Amino acid sequence: MDQFVINLIFVGSSFALYIGIAIWARAGSTSDFYAAGRGVNPIVNGAATAADWMSAASFISMAGLIAAVGYGNSTFLMGWTGGYVILALLLAPYLRKFGRFTVPDFIGDRFYSQTARLVAVISLLVMSITYVIGQMTGAAVAFSRFLEVDSTTGLFIASAVVFAYAVLGGMKGITYTQLAQYVVLIIAYTIPAVFISLQLTGNPLPQLGLFSTHTETGQPLLQTLNEVLMELGFNDYTGNHGSTFNMVLFTLSLMIGTAGLPHVIIRFFTVPKVADARTSAGWALVFIALLYTVAPAVGAMARLNIITTLYPEGVQGEPLAFDNKPDWMLNWENTGLLRFEDKNGDGLIQYYNEANPPQRAIDEGWEGNEMVLFNNDILVLANPEIANLPGWVIGLIAAGGLAAALSTAAGLLLAISSAVSHDLIKSMINPGISEKGELLAARISMAFAIALATWLALNPPGFAAQTVALAFGLAASSLFPAIMMGIFSKKMNSTGAITGMIVGLGSTVLYIFTYLGWFFIPGTNMLPNTPENWLFGISPLSFGAVGAALNFIAAFIVMKISAPVPVEIEELVESIRVPKGAGDAVAH
Repeated sequence: MDQFVINLIFVGSSFALYIGIAIWARAGSTSDFYAAGRGVNPIVNGAATAADWMSAASFISMAGLIAAVGYGNSTFLMGWTGGYVILALLLAPYLRKFGRFTVPDFIGDRFYSQTARLVAVISLLVMSITYVIGQMTGAAVAFSRFLEVDSTTGLFIASAVVFAYAVLGGMKGITYTQLAQYVVLIIAYTIPAVFISLQLTGNPLPQLGLFSTHTETGQPLLQTLNEVLMELGFNDYTGNHGSTFNMVLFTLSLMIGTAGLPHVIIRFFTVPKVADARTSAGWALVFIALLYTVAPAVGAMARLNIITTLYPEGVQGEPLAFDNKPDWMLNWENTGLLRFEDKNGDGLIQYYNEANPPQRAIDEGWEGNEMVLFNNDILVLANPEIANLPGWVIGLIAAGGLAAALSTAAGLLLAISSAVSHDLIKSMINPGISEKGELLAARISMAFAIALATWLALNPPGFAAQTVALAFGLAASSLFPAIMMGIFSKKMNSTGAITGMIVGLGSTVLYIFTYLGWFFIPGTNMLPNTPENWLFGISPLSFGAVGAALNFIAAFIVMKISAPVPVEIEELVESIRVPKGAGDAVAH
């Protein structure tokens, strides 16, 4: 059977399942739309949270970034998993006990201020739209390859599918859709990894295969990878070759940004009790670990397979001829995400590090690296084809990659729509709006957010995982400090919290746009995005931790010189921290 038909069967069947679930679980009330009626089983919610969490950045992009750099990009793993522990232990149960629908709801009520609510809404919208750009970028990559269209057409298809089931279902539909998507994405990620681990090491567990003996060379897999990379002029795979200071800041930014993600936090509002929020968080961590422990193996093994493909006789042998490129290369070249150029006209593909050419490149007169474009986001999706796995595995990973991108996009769009309809319109502009009117406003704002994210994703500021990392920095600098101070500081007042959020978000946005362009529009950056231009060597991806520190500092300074917190708010904070009971959601 033709591979295109197999892809259509897998992708089409999974989409039919998602949209069918959305129609079955269609939200009929605001409680259903925002919090799934607060009746979701903790294990189901754990799986849905894991799918919401493991976005295109995790499924499609993370292993590609690890493969490209090696140990240095393991920060993505450390930051995202560490942050989830903070969220699960320090924030989720308390926010669930507070009993509101959204993060701006909590901030507005805790800091007894509509201004605080508005700043939280703005922070949420900036962060979430940036995050959605990353998801749309990942979905476009998947659609472009597996439906055999260009990446722009893939982006528009992804937007239409997200619109269909996210706008229909609300949180209730999204929850059960994400449960199905988790099953699809974890199977799709794991099965190819098992096949490839068996091929390269004989070990069926990729987590162990990464540290096993490479069957062909008889030495450890990572040692083999290090050797071939260094022979081609690249850095060794297992060493850290970047700034340790930047690495620590980036990891911290991802960790606290994770704990401030509104689309993940609102998942804990869907369970019946506070204890269920903790249980749900525990299960989510288990489900997340199933993928995150496999990702390093996928990255390393794919990098080795690519080099083996380009140098079938070993890195000292004759490179692959242009006329002998395998089908997977030809397929991905059609998407515009992979490109080769015969710079010296010899008909062979020379792949090496131009900045540090090996002696062979100098001796034989090579004129540059001839794999001139390899988009890191294609690696996981191309992995089954690179390893010559059966067609059904390729179709499965197509469905999995799309499930990962679309599940998170749906969760983010729900956070955006609830911020606009519930926190902005109902709580501030028109408190008397009917439930039907609020649902309509939520769906319109969601549609507008999809359109905006699609337009911005036409020129994304980086690979999917890098774009998502920017969103984490924005969450770290704005929402995380406010939530932490709201729960654990009875003395933090509204003036301090508002000032902190403005300083944190403003400084981070300014720093990011300085190097990546205003609203990520190409050519509008004020300084080149290179290490020598970064302030104290801090990458825009890492600045969220600095923004968070500025947030805390500004908040506590202003708190000291402004009016104290009302007594009833201090009592409210105290009641949140008592580990019993949970208030019902309060409509405004």
